[in-house]
Amino acid sequence: MVNGNLRNPIQVGVCGWGDHDLYPAGTPSREKLAVYAGHFPVVEVDSSYHAIQPPERMARWAQETPADFRFVVKAYREMTGHGRKAGAPARSMKEIFSDFERSLTPMAEIGKLALVLFQFPPWYDCQKKHVQYIRRCREAYPDWTVAVEFRHQSWFRPEYREQTLRFLEKEQLVHVICDEPQAGEGCVPIVSTATHPEQALIRFHGRNHSGWTASGRSNEEWRQVRYAYRYSREELVEWVSRIQDLKEQSRQVTLLFNNNSQGDAVDSARLMMELLGVTMEGLAPRQMDMF
Repeated sequence: MVNGNLRNPIQVGVCGWGDHDLYPAGTPSREKLAVYAGHFPVVEVDSSYHAIQPPERMARWAQETPADFRFVVKAYREMTGHGRKAGAPARSMKEIFSDFERSLTPMAEIGKLALVLFQFPPWYDCQKKHVQYIRRCREAYPDWTVAVEFRHQSWFRPEYREQTLRFLEKEQLVHVICDEPQAGEGCVPIVSTATHPEQALIRFHGRNHSGWTASGRSNEEWRQVRYAYRYSREELVEWVSRIQDLKEQSRQVTLLFNNNSQGDAVDSARLMMELLGVTMEGLAPRQMDMF
């Protein structure tokens, strides 16, 4: 099932919607998504990584956004090898995959689930057992468009790069193209190739080379530093021709900005739209301030 918003062949958004500089002072959390949908036509749901969300919540998010709005939903952490969060219930993988399916089904039925994003950890390297597991993830959700983001450079070493891309294409998996620091094995190079005829996905993580690894930092400190980066105009100009090439390979290209530790994602997304010369269609009406 393809739930792309083809009114926007190139659609731009950011990761999460709660913490960006978009909202009038005092906007309640429950109203922020509706406001966000007046600025961007797509968003990445990150809360699903930390906990499988109740189906009613997914349905509500889908219902309170415009018809052309789309969600990219991040797979729950245990599904991508990140381990069980402290305090989370112990469940079999079969139960986890089933619970995740129930969670997303209302959003998919409404037609707003664009992609399910499996972001694998930096230590998830290119080996047979990992290839087999990814294939099982694809088989678990045959009716949804599934995207795979690698964070270990072994997948794109010269001896594996073409095999990785062919594998993704054969399994009808969306290759997540990343802009991120080149800081050792726990990162991937820019590989600007689409593997799915309907969807291409680019995630912009920033280029904070010194902050990319957790060396000497707590997990909380690391998360705050890792994605603290403001793209320059020149850095985003580099992407314009790549995006146009990707548009020739897939019907829709989705751009998500994750450089949000210091509030830069929205500005980067807007600058990219300016450079591409695109206007997002089907947005929610914005409330006008009287004063």
